[in-house]
Amino acid sequence: MKKINLRHPLLLLAGLGITAATLFSCNNQSTKTEETSTTTSTTETDSNMSIQKESFGKTKDGTELQLYTLRNENGMQVKITNYGGIVTSILTPDKNGKPGDVVLGFDKGEGYTSDAYLKSGPYFGALVGRYGNRIAKGKFTLDGKEYTLAKNNGENHLHGGVKGFDKVVWQTEEVPGQQALKLTYVSKDGEEGYPGTLTTEVTYTLTPDNQLRIDYIATTDKATPINLTNHSYFNLGAGQSPDALGHVLTINADRYTVVDASLIPTGELRPVKGTVMDFMQPTAIGTRIAQVEGGGYDHNYVLNNGDGSMKLAATVYEPTSGRYMEVMTTEPGVQFYSGNFLNGSLTGKGDIAYKKHYGFCLETQHFPDSPNQAKFPSTILKPGETYHTTSVYTFGVRK
Repeated sequence: MKKINLRHPLLLLAGLGITAATLFSCNNQSTKTEETSTTTSTTETDSNMSIQKESFGKTKDGTELQLYTLRNENGMQVKITNYGGIVTSILTPDKNGKPGDVVLGFDKGEGYTSDAYLKSGPYFGALVGRYGNRIAKGKFTLDGKEYTLAKNNGENHLHGGVKGFDKVVWQTEEVPGQQALKLTYVSKDGEEGYPGTLTTEVTYTLTPDNQLRIDYIATTDKATPINLTNHSYFNLGAGQSPDALGHVLTINADRYTVVDASLIPTGELRPVKGTVMDFMQPTAIGTRIAQVEGGGYDHNYVLNNGDGSMKLAATVYEPTSGRYMEVMTTEPGVQFYSGNFLNGSLTGKGDIAYKKHYGFCLETQHFPDSPNQAKFPSTILKPGETYHTTSVYTFGVRK
C-alpha cells in the first residue's frame, strides 16, 4: 500500500506576513492579527448544517445533474456538481467581509456540456483522470505491453483523453456529520485505452477553518497509471480584477520539469533561481510572464520535501480584495498554469468573458509523462495497493 502521511504541519506563509495562528482557531474563538484575520466557528455547528442539493440541468443524453452546496458559518460556500466532480463555485469573503466567487465557471450545468465549452476544453473546476497532464504521443509501455491512448492535445494525450473523469457523471454520497461530499466512479478496463478497472473515490470537505480538503482514493485490478487532480481556475479578485496577473504567487519549489515545445518533459529538473520560473519569493504572476515561451506558464514545479508527507505547495495573495489562498498537498509536484489558452470565447458567471490570463490553476499532481520517464516518481498503481493523496486549499484575508 502506498503510504501517505496526512498530518497538517503549521507552516509560515513566507513573504506574506501570515502565520499559522491566523489560519486555525483556538478554542473555537476567532483569531486576529494586525495584518491578517480569519473567523472560524465550531465543528459541531458546521457539521449540523444540511448540505443543499438542487437540480443542475441535464447532459445531452438526458442524465440528471445535481449541484451540492457545502457551507460553514464564516460565510464560505463551495458548490460541486456530480458531472465531472466539478467545483463550480467557491464563495469566500474579502478583507471587508464581502463574499465573492473566486473560481471560474458557469451558473448552469449546460455551460459545462455545451459544444463551445467542450471544443475549448478548459476543464473548469473538474476532477481530472485517469491521468492528469500529458502523456507523450499517447503511448506508454507497462509490464512489457504497449498501450495506446487518445491523442487529444496535438500528438499527445491530455487529462485522461476524449472522455476523461471530467466528463462523466459520478455517484455521490453525503458524509454524515461533516460538510463533505464523496464522489465515486468506476472506470472500466480499457476505458480511454487504460488497463484495469479502476475504482476512484474523491471526497470534498469544507472545514470550519475555511479549508477545502480533497482526498483522492483509488484501487485497481490491473497495474495502471494514475494521476488525479482538480483543475480549478482561481481569480481571488472575484470579478473585480481584470486578470490574474497582479496576484502575488509563491511556490515552494526550487526546481521545475523542463518541457519541449509540446509541453512534454525532457527529463531535466532545472533550478528556478534567477529565471523567469522563479517564484520562491512572492512575485506577481505578470512580472515576467512576457518572457515565458508559449505565452505564459504551464509548467510542473518539483515541490521541496516531496516525500509524500503533507507540505506547503504554494500561496497566493490578491492585493485589492485582500484574499489569500494557501495550497498544501501530499503530491510531489504542482502544475502552475496561467490561463494561456483562455481567449474570451467563453462567458461565465457574472457575464464575464474569460480572456487570456483571467484565471490561474495550481494543480497538485505527480509529474507529466511519468509513465515514460523512469527517473520520475512512479505513477503506477498495482492490484492490492491503495492510491491515496490529499490536497488542501485554505482561504483567508490579509488586512
